[in-house]
Amino acid sequence: MSDNAASGDENDRPGLLAHRCPNGHLTYPGHPCCPECGETQTETVDLSDRVGEVVTWTESTATPPGVREPNTLAIVVFEVDDQQVRAIGQVAGTVEIGDTVEAVYVEQLRDPEAGIREPDSQRWDGYRFRRVD
Repeated sequence: MSDNAASGDENDRPGLLAHRCPNGHLTYPGHPCCPECGETQTETVDLSDRVGEVVTWTESTATPPGVREPNTLAIVVFEVDDQQVRAIGQVAGTVEIGDTVEAVYVEQLRDPEAGIREPDSQRWDGYRFRRVD
């Protein structure tokens, strides 16, 4: 699996979506009810066109079938309308705490043939975080 961005049609790409309730609380991923106030989350904010800051990262060397090994993961904080929301995801390349990163779309986060699910049963694409130089 490659760390390179995919070249598919941007309209077919999923967003990296944070969710907001009517009271303005943001979460990633979304929840049926806001963990802060219990209201239904009704709005989404796409984080894929924003930059964030690495809060922490780790490297997994015991990965599930089909996931690259080692697999670096980072928690990234995004500023949205004077609020912060954190997202976790795979990393393309290397990062350090405090690095500015962007979300980069990839067609395959894991090998669909290596898992126990049918390859057509779900999407295998998504985003990795890449350091912005």
